[in-house]
Amino acid sequence: MARLAVNVDHVATVRQARGINEPDPALAAGIAEMAGAEGIICHLREDRRHINDRDLRLLRELVKTKLNMEMAAVAEMVSIAREVKPDLVTLVPEKREELTTEGGLDVKANPDHYRKAVEGLKEKGIEVSFFIDPDPAQIEMAHKAGADIVEIHTGHYAEARSETEARERFKRIAESVESASGLNLGVSAGHGLNYVNIKRFRSLSKIEEYSIGHSIVARAVIVGFEKAVKDMLDLVREF
Repeated sequence: MARLAVNVDHVATVRQARGINEPDPALAAGIAEMAGAEGIICHLREDRRHINDRDLRLLRELVKTKLNMEMAAVAEMVSIAREVKPDLVTLVPEKREELTTEGGLDVKANPDHYRKAVEGLKEKGIEVSFFIDPDPAQIEMAHKAGADIVEIHTGHYAEARSETEARERFKRIAESVESASGLNLGVSAGHGLNYVNIKRFRSLSKIEEYSIGHSIVARAVIVGFEKAVKDMLDLVREF
């Protein structure tokens, strides 16, 4: 049975739209855990566009399951992670102008850079995941750089404009899951998954965890945060 980790970034996005103090991502995290989520995710970006330092530190104090800090592999973020000590760090690419993360890490372009970041995090007992496109060559480089887990980027599948395109992109995800599993890496998946397109993943039993945020927050606007989390859990736990 797969696990669900809930990303609370977009709760903070709603808060930042008015520049006030609600809704609070820490409160949303607590509701998600009470609803059954097995992990909480937050992305501390260099520009602090949604999650801020206060959020991260408060989440570290309050999260009872597993706190996954998404971050760029830069010195500032490595330093913060070493101090705060989330249970897991997921290294992601980051561009100031993007609305959301657009693709996976290009580990092949600079493996030594990522290896150094991994070493700094593991010195503090922090597990490390790499956010990777469904590309076996990049997954192999992530393994060589010291990743414990790879999170397969599912965004391209989610953005498919036809059933044929979706099937082809899903096939690449399936091949990448097998590649990662063959290297004894933990496997998770996320980005763009919602209550409809996730159903295809029932066939991929080697994915251990799904990282989902935006679709849960969007549904919560209509039905409430607890029910939105429970509805996604009902789907994920069928896998």
